[in-house]
Amino acid sequence: TFVTPGEPQVVLGKDKPFTFDYVFDMDSQQDSIYSNCTEKLIEGCFEGYNATIFAYGQTGSGKTYTMGTGFDVNINEEELGIIPRAISHLFRGIEERRQAATEQGRPVPEFKINAQFLELYNEEVLDLFDSTRDMEARKQKSNIKIHEDASGGIYTVGVTTRTVSSEAELLNGRERERESAQFCCDTETDNRLVNGSSEMNEFETLTAKFHFVDLAGSERLKRTGATGDRAKEGISINCGLLALGNVISALGDRSKRSTHVPYRDSKLTRLLQDSLGGNSQTVMIACISPSDRDFMETLNTLKYANRARNIKNKVMVNQDRASQQISALRTEIARLQMELMEYKTGKRMVGEDGLESINDMVHENSMLQTENNNLRVRVKAMQETIDAQRARLTQLLSDQANQTLARAGEGNEEIGNMIQNYIKEIEELRAKLLESEAVNETLRKNLSRASTRSSFYGPTSVTPSLLAPEKDATDIIGIAKKDLEKLKKKEKKKKKSDHDEGEEAEGDEEEDEMEVDSSDESDSEEEKEDFQADLANITCEIAIKQRLIDELENSQRRLHTLKQQYEQKLMMLQSKIRDTQLERDRVLQNMGSVESCTEEKAKKIKSEYEKKLNSMNKELQKLQSARKEHARLLKNQSQYEKQLKKLQQEVTEMKKTKVGLMKQMKEHQERTRATETRRNREIATLKKDHRKQEHQLRQLEAQKRQQELVLRRRAEEITALRRQVRPASGKVNRKVSLPEPLQESSPRTAAIRPQTAGATAPNGTRKYQMRTGGVYSTRTARAKWQSLERRISDIIMQRMTISNMETDMNRLLKQREELTKRREKVMRKRDKIASEDTDADRTVLSLNEEMESLTANIDYINDSIADCQANIMQMEEAKEEGDTVDVSAVISSCTLSEARVLLDHFLSMAINKGLQAAQKESQIKVMEGRLKQTEINSATQNQLLFHMLKEKAELNPELDALLGNALQGLTHINACSHSAVWFSCLASDLMKLCGETKARNKARRRTTTQMELLYANTGDPDAPPEDFSAPLLPVVESPEGHKEPAPVPYLGDRDSVAFTSSLASKTNVVGPASPAQAVRSSRAARLQCVHVAEGHTKPLLCVDSTDDLLFTGSKDRTCKVWNLVTGQEIMSLGDHPSSVVSVRYCSSLVFTVSTAYVKVWDIRDSAKCIRTLTSSGQVSQGDTCGSSSVAIPPGENQINQIALNPSGTFLYAASGNMVRMWDLRRFVSTGKLTGHLGPVMCLTVDQMGKGQDVVITGSKDHTVKMFDVVEGAQGSISATHHFDPSHQDGLEALAIHGDALFTAARDSCIKKWDLTRKQLQEQVEQAHSDLLSSLAVVPGSSAVMSGCKSGLLKFWHTDMLRALGEIRGHDSSVNDICTNSSQLFTASDDRTVKIWQVNGSLEDGLH
Repeated sequence: TFVTPGEPQVVLGKDKPFTFDYVFDMDSQQDSIYSNCTEKLIEGCFEGYNATIFAYGQTGSGKTYTMGTGFDVNINEEELGIIPRAISHLFRGIEERRQAATEQGRPVPEFKINAQFLELYNEEVLDLFDSTRDMEARKQKSNIKIHEDASGGIYTVGVTTRTVSSEAELLNGRERERESAQFCCDTETDNRLVNGSSEMNEFETLTAKFHFVDLAGSERLKRTGATGDRAKEGISINCGLLALGNVISALGDRSKRSTHVPYRDSKLTRLLQDSLGGNSQTVMIACISPSDRDFMETLNTLKYANRARNIKNKVMVNQDRASQQISALRTEIARLQMELMEYKTGKRMVGEDGLESINDMVHENSMLQTENNNLRVRVKAMQETIDAQRARLTQLLSDQANQTLARAGEGNEEIGNMIQNYIKEIEELRAKLLESEAVNETLRKNLSRASTRSSFYGPTSVTPSLLAPEKDATDIIGIAKKDLEKLKKKEKKKKKSDHDEGEEAEGDEEEDEMEVDSSDESDSEEEKEDFQADLANITCEIAIKQRLIDELENSQRRLHTLKQQYEQKLMMLQSKIRDTQLERDRVLQNMGSVESCTEEKAKKIKSEYEKKLNSMNKELQKLQSARKEHARLLKNQSQYEKQLKKLQQEVTEMKKTKVGLMKQMKEHQERTRATETRRNREIATLKKDHRKQEHQLRQLEAQKRQQELVLRRRAEEITALRRQVRPASGKVNRKVSLPEPLQESSPRTAAIRPQTAGATAPNGTRKYQMRTGGVYSTRTARAKWQSLERRISDIIMQRMTISNMETDMNRLLKQREELTKRREKVMRKRDKIASEDTDADRTVLSLNEEMESLTANIDYINDSIADCQANIMQMEEAKEEGDTVDVSAVISSCTLSEARVLLDHFLSMAINKGLQAAQKESQIKVMEGRLKQTEINSATQNQLLFHMLKEKAELNPELDALLGNALQGLTHINACSHSAVWFSCLASDLMKLCGETKARNKARRRTTTQMELLYANTGDPDAPPEDFSAPLLPVVESPEGHKEPAPVPYLGDRDSVAFTSSLASKTNVVGPASPAQAVRSSRAARLQCVHVAEGHTKPLLCVDSTDDLLFTGSKDRTCKVWNLVTGQEIMSLGDHPSSVVSVRYCSSLVFTVSTAYVKVWDIRDSAKCIRTLTSSGQVSQGDTCGSSSVAIPPGENQINQIALNPSGTFLYAASGNMVRMWDLRRFVSTGKLTGHLGPVMCLTVDQMGKGQDVVITGSKDHTVKMFDVVEGAQGSISATHHFDPSHQDGLEALAIHGDALFTAARDSCIKKWDLTRKQLQEQVEQAHSDLLSSLAVVPGSSAVMSGCKSGLLKFWHTDMLRALGEIRGHDSSVNDICTNSSQLFTASDDRTVKIWQVNGSLEDGLH
């Protein structure tokens, strides 16, 4: 956390800024805080404005220091807080105003200051000025009440109010406890106003309230560890601050401003009601800690303050009623005087119709005044320019004169100054002369113009040119008035006609609208068809023209190639002609020189040359004809070029018209869409009105039925009364003479009968009434519940993620603290050794190296803390962006019936969650019991070891001394929880001193020694293990007499209860097939099957694991989750549409693949599918793919495999011939990796740097491609490298080990590639006799493991792909292999997963 220099900004984490009005760093002084934040508020109090300052922040962040409520007497003046400075400023301002009034001769104002000091403790308001208050009374209920006056102001009753007159008296307060304290200061100012026109004095009374609030620090009980009263105080503080935060959210959030503001949720918010959203100038001081240990508290405080910035208060001056009335009357008098002045000056005028208006001359006058001011400014600027130029000219002339005098030898300084003054005076006179000449010229022109006018029109004639415009203007005004009256008459007539025809038009309005709508639709359809036809014609013409252009360009290219060929042939022939000429000359020379040549030779030579000449003449004729053809083609080329240009122009024009038509079509579509939406809205409103009418009809019918029922009952009652009035018959007398019990029971039955009759009336009125009373919109209620449920689940996920991140950050902080302490200890040790021993250079050097390693570890932890903080900030931003559903708004918009439905859902949800919590608690109790049993067993084993060693210590003094030291150290350790730690620390020393450490390799031994029982391991029992975390290993004797390991445990449901402490103990040593050989080589085998997980009903297809959890996917449409520590099946993830072909796990989320869907499960609370991703890039909430749908929907592809990048932020899904990319932080598809021709069957992901993933894919097209995916990359991404030579068949598995890539294909070939040089290094042909199915790198060893369809597992060295050995892993096909940090997991068609343990390195073989 740091402050941006020069900016009011706080940066949290790496790059999360918060901007406020003022930001003060750690080195800021109290004076600067007061002058920037509080000084203006104190000055506003003298003007009658309320003010509030409250400090907020976590405990220990400096609130009390900043506010100054500690009232420490010994504090320096520079460190005084806001309250002491504000009080001194207040009294200083009072004195200054009194002195100023005395000096100016005005009446001295009177000031009255009242103070209250309150404390809010456990939601009880306490009076700190009450001297009779008992400290024990704070636990009792307070008598102070909070009320609200008629204007909305808050005041308290029962609080001591002190009237103070000096600064010392006001600062003499009481100490307070650890709760929110409020210091209230009421200022009353009486200003006497002297009226000059009368002798009566008027008083203006201003009141102002200033609240200084020091809020209690927010804290977390899990960090403070408070209990008892301190815990209750913390809970009360947090409740009050939570209520304050809700008020700030309701006031600051724009979407919640129309909702209710919960001021009454807490007394703190009730006291601050004026300050938040009321009549007060409020300043919030957020105190934060710069330490990264308090990162979450700092983040919450800054978010709190950021919300408070959005609150808008309405501030006004506080006056008494008389002062307010006087000021209102005074302002009214001033307004009326101004209005009267405007009437007098002619600015306002009253028209003929009695309406006020502004005179046009006023507007013209204001415009002229503005223009005059602008001209005046320009004249002033020009005058300044002239003065500057004149001074420059004077300076130049004086310099010139001085130079002339200097040349003559007569110049000095006095003469130069005199010359300069003369020149200045001459220039000023010249300017005045020019100005007077210009004025004279203008006057002369005006005079001559006036004389010509007077001579032309006569001395007393009125110019008709002046009258003409006035006449024209009056005529135009008259015409305009007549037109205006005509328009008014027409409008009145139209209004009357509209009013008369309004009732008639209402009936036909809907029919007209339907006709207009139908005509509009037909017109729009015709226009759309015309547009489409024009667009199709233009597109066809463009295609034809484009084809012609392509043909012309091809002909040009052919012509160019022909030209080049002919030129080459011409060059070749010319060279041949030259050669023949040279040969001819040579032959002639030879013939001349050789005279003894015979005739036969000459004839022979002649015939040869004649043949050559004939052939050359023929070629020459051919070339001449070709030359003519070439010339003809050249002539045609110019025509082709002209035609090409013309066609290109036509194509461009057609494209422009096409673009224009497409724009018109788009606009037309938008218009039709708008009309369609408008019609849909109208239809919706009509439907809504229709539903309302139907609802009203139902209500009226129900009322009618109720009235009929009431009337029928009253009629029955009347008839019954009439019967009672008649004389009683004999039957009635007999009923009266019945015994008393029967008479008592008869009224009950009589009372019951009308109820049953009313309930089972034949017309069903009562039943209908019940139905109408329970009618509600189930669809709306269901939608609201779904939105609320999604919002609740999102909030739970976000909070769980943030809490996990907080836990990680706290763990890193503890590690950093421990490393810092170790570094300080090493530093002190180094300094001590360096000061005491001068020859200990080697020791100091080792200590320096240790310090460097500790510093590097601390830097690494700091980087991890920064990353964690950045992730938390990112989650907070995502939470703010994702707040699309406002829960309070949804609940407030519910009707009564919808609220009942939501309440039912909430009750069922609460019951389910409570049931799940109870189940989890019971599981926790069971696990705690098992843990205690394990601790008891461990303690028993330690005691057995101690007693055994104690017996041997009598013969070995070194062992006796070691046991004595162990006993001393054990006294400080809890025997139950830490005895295993003590045991592991002493194991190696005890084994060195033990007499059983001699090598014993007896082949057959019927009994086991004590050391074998205590230090039994999967390897040599005589060698003590390095890690003592595993429990004891039981050994079973065979009938032959040699020891055999116990049978392999199954992690299934049948045996899960039996594995509490002996899960890691039972081992199955895998060696050769022969039982005898297995017995001999059991102790030397480096690969062992330690467990088998069984529980699926069909073959397993995929497996994934961490150090604690195992995930298996099967053809039975389920994915099971196993706990590797306890050996139990935790949960089963079902409801898949088909087989689960791939599974991956990252940070509490499980990703399972079935057909074209990827289900995202959150296994933190219960097995719940929170998202469903599809191969086409769609995302849906919850589980949307039905468990019964096996067929892949259209537009989707089968997803073959998924992979996560190492940081867990991106998911890559191989579907079809491409790989879809998913951003798991937002659950959106960001793009895809393309380039394969066949389906992508396997992929793996590695990270080359921060934010850069390397994705390697293998496909059925026999190729392996590599993609570089940079953070933020979107869209389609092509491959950066293609690995050659490719395989001969489709790829099945990939594995990365450092800079090496291993690929396995169906051609039974395993290849090793160098990722840095992108080259093939090694390959193994026919690695398996059956089809290869899986590949993985063995953890902690330089070996690669491959599996095939026959169940065979082979191991290869990672350097040279040298065969290390093979074993029979399963009886059927091995479908998938995965690893964690120490184990191998193989999934097979035999419905089991085998867990293999590697002991040592496999570089020398399996045995």
